[in-house]
Amino acid sequence: MSKPFDMELFLSAVLTGSYATRQRHLRQAKIIQAEIAERWQLETPWAWRRKHVAWFLEHRLARRCESTQYYYLLTVRLLVGRLEKPWVFKCQIRD
Repeated sequence: MSKPFDMELFLSAVLTGSYATRQRHLRQAKIIQAEIAERWQLETPWAWRRKHVAWFLEHRLARRCESTQYYYLLTVRLLVGRLEKPWVFKCQIRD
């Protein structure tokens, strides 16, 4: 029997900022993980590819307000940094 993936432990090396900011990133990372796991049965970020994260940003957040999209993008950048991947995602928000 395997243990469930611990997102808090995974992100602990890259989480900075206030307590509220760290908690928001953890909550959003768990939501991202759950959505990707439901769609592609990939339980850990180590199994993700760029297309999985891009799908979440483009399709699951499409109807969310711009500020929500922006905060999720910040969380995605933390995840990508922790994975040490060269993936770049642009913010869809218009200036």
